[in-house]
Amino acid sequence: MSSSFTQLCLQYRSLLFSKTVSSTWRYSTQFRHCATLTRLPTKILNGSSVIRGNRTTTQARQRWKQPMFCYRDLTARHLATEAKEHKDTEELSKSDVVVYKTPVLPIRDAEMPVTESQMSLDLDAAAERSPLELISDEEALSISIPSTIPPASSSLRDYVDQSETLSKLVQLGVKLWRLEQRPNVGSMLLRLNFNTDVAPKLLFLKEIGVEDSSFGHIITRNPFILTQNLENLQSRVNYLKSKKFSSGDVASMVSRAPYLLNFSVKRLDNRLGFYQQQLKLSASNTQNIVARLPRLLCGSLEPVKENLKVFEIELGFKENEIQHIVVAVPKVLTANKRKLTQMFDFLHNTMKVPHHLITKFPQVLNSKCLRVRERHLFLDYLGKAQYDPALPNYISLDRFVSLPDETFCTELALATLEDFYLFQKTL
Repeated sequence: MSSSFTQLCLQYRSLLFSKTVSSTWRYSTQFRHCATLTRLPTKILNGSSVIRGNRTTTQARQRWKQPMFCYRDLTARHLATEAKEHKDTEELSKSDVVVYKTPVLPIRDAEMPVTESQMSLDLDAAAERSPLELISDEEALSISIPSTIPPASSSLRDYVDQSETLSKLVQLGVKLWRLEQRPNVGSMLLRLNFNTDVAPKLLFLKEIGVEDSSFGHIITRNPFILTQNLENLQSRVNYLKSKKFSSGDVASMVSRAPYLLNFSVKRLDNRLGFYQQQLKLSASNTQNIVARLPRLLCGSLEPVKENLKVFEIELGFKENEIQHIVVAVPKVLTANKRKLTQMFDFLHNTMKVPHHLITKFPQVLNSKCLRVRERHLFLDYLGKAQYDPALPNYISLDRFVSLPDETFCTELALATLEDFYLFQKTL
């Protein structure tokens, strides 16, 4: 068996040594005399491959069983010339050690049947390809390149280490856990290049006066600002400045209403015109309420229209009273309708506060119902619930809702904080 395999390799030395490979395969096979082969330098003499140098022979103590394969053409020649080869290879000593620089393929025992699939192997597949070898387009498309970025994930956390954009956004304070909950935002961020898509927007925000500490909040609330065109962003800022908004107002508005710069100049102009016409305010008053509550330019107009009707029809305020309330507390335009009606009902029907006093101190409409209720009931228990400025022991609604508990007790209720806490337990 060993002699047959040796002669086969000698006959096809030109084919085997023509393939350049980057590494030598180790192999071991079972000879009838259990000889172990080791690696030594190779020298070709007289058309045959003979090993020169140290020769090591070890007697195997255990018999190994390994499957051996051969290719179709090699097997045919091997079976045809086995008798002749045996005589030619007897000259090799049993202690000779053979090493091949080409990949040594396991062969199949001639006595074992060879299947059709095993005989269809190609010898060229055994040799490693050169990295400079040209390949076809089909082969190039079939090559799969392993990627360290996971193909799919439910969290942006898995991409932070591989994505420069995500890692820089985290350093800016962007809350990725919030953005990944929004559809398509995560994939959008992964497609952005930090130097070409993100950095120019950050520089723009800095130029218009936005603080560096606000970048994370703005992008967390409005990641789509990173996809806006710089020319469009600049045109919207220029429009706001043309409407007498100062640079400080614009920076503050963008920080508190991050979606502001996503809207076109036409939409911003329509929103300003709506508030000026609906409330019948001057341009300066309109600018004032928008600067203090910039989300009026971003949100839906339906809640605003509904609250204006509530003030006029359900609560019974006059037009000039509504104007005064809105200019003083713009937040009432977007307040919850149910909370607004509950607060007015308690002030007007329980505390007996007339419309003109509520108009004079509209901050009370923006207070917590529980806070107003507890304080009024405590003053009523002490006999000091008097809110009419024309009567003695008058308590201003402004101080009534704005003072902390301790000051409220000592200055308005003339009681201790402990008494107020004990009274709250009785409610």
